[in-house]
Amino acid sequence: MYAIIRLRGSVNTKPEIKDTLKMLRLNQINHCVVVPDTPNYRGMIQKVKDYVAFGPVDAATLTLILENRGRTVGGERLTDDYVAKNSSYKSIKEFAEALESGNATIKDLPGLNPVFRMHPPRKGHAGLKRTFQQGGALGNYGEEISRLVEKMR
Repeated sequence: MYAIIRLRGSVNTKPEIKDTLKMLRLNQINHCVVVPDTPNYRGMIQKVKDYVAFGPVDAATLTLILENRGRTVGGERLTDDYVAKNSSYKSIKEFAEALESGNATIKDLPGLNPVFRMHPPRKGHAGLKRTFQQGGALGNYGEEISRLVEKMR
């Protein structure tokens, strides 16, 4: 599973990149989606790498995202009771572990909004014009994506 967080806006963006961001449901800055690790999604990530931060997520990071930023269609917070009532999983943590292992998808929990509206990062970004490897905030974070998610909780 990959977490993809949009960090840059769409001014002066090529139409192909705008379309790819729209297909990923990343319509606004600080929106986050969780997608499976497939060749199709990897190609889409490669196309928008200069506008997003991405990296593989573990179950603990998925649990953090779902607990803090998970919303149902009505705008209500995601709770353990809602997960237990509407799926075969007993808690958010159990659902996050199933997501990470590939046994479940976001669609397995009816009413869960697939886009997570994140808070801007505490203490700010490292710079939105350079990649993470160059000391900025864009591109592949690798395992460090969990630190960015923690800052944006």
